[in-house]
Amino acid sequence: MSGVLLLVLLLPPLGASVPSPSRPPLRYCRRCCDHLDPPESASSPRPGGLYVSPEVRTFINMTILKGDKGDRGERGTLGKPGPEGPQGSLGPVGPKGSKGQAGAPGDPCKTQHSSFSVGRRKALHSEDYYQAMIFDTVFVNLGEHFSMFKGKFYCYVPGVYFFNVNIHTWNFKETYLHLMHNEHEQVILYAQPSDRSIMQSQSVMLTLELNDEVWVRLYKRERENAIYSDDVDIYITFNGYLVAPSV
Repeated sequence: MSGVLLLVLLLPPLGASVPSPSRPPLRYCRRCCDHLDPPESASSPRPGGLYVSPEVRTFINMTILKGDKGDRGERGTLGKPGPEGPQGSLGPVGPKGSKGQAGAPGDPCKTQHSSFSVGRRKALHSEDYYQAMIFDTVFVNLGEHFSMFKGKFYCYVPGVYFFNVNIHTWNFKETYLHLMHNEHEQVILYAQPSDRSIMQSQSVMLTLELNDEVWVRLYKRERENAIYSDDVDIYITFNGYLVAPSV
């Protein structure tokens, strides 16, 4: 009887609740730099921009969320110009420009002139296929338009010009000349080899532009090309003059 009474005293009352086993404390995800204490409420922010979701108790780092691109700001004020840099090296020569427009009409009361007459005292034997004839005597060279060094007339007054060349052939030798306008043959002076030397002449009128060139060129073919002259008399002459200037 005493054993039954002891068992009844040890049993808990039927309405009493049985204590549940202890649970481990709730742990929160946090960065090492976050505050150690848990947040007071689910919606309160944590240091560093972290928030706790009440459903899943997860921290969200708001600093890694990228927003929309903002509007472009206003242009700032222009800064001060910097110091002037060193001068660069000279660039390559550019292509030749197009021909310019004609200039204004000149003074109608001022007459324009251009003329020359030159000669050669020395005989000439061609040394190459193309050879410019050089002169050593000046009769007329108005304005120095004829270059004695190059044997060329340079046009400084555009217009119509008359040119004439006179030579004396050499016995038994060929004579072959071109009257040149820039790099183009205009007229030819030719004499076949003969036992008699003779005087030969050729003339032409040309329209020249500013800086055009007119000169005499020897042309050597299979046979020797030669022109006769001596130190006493002048057998070779080259002449030209302006007939009418361009309007």
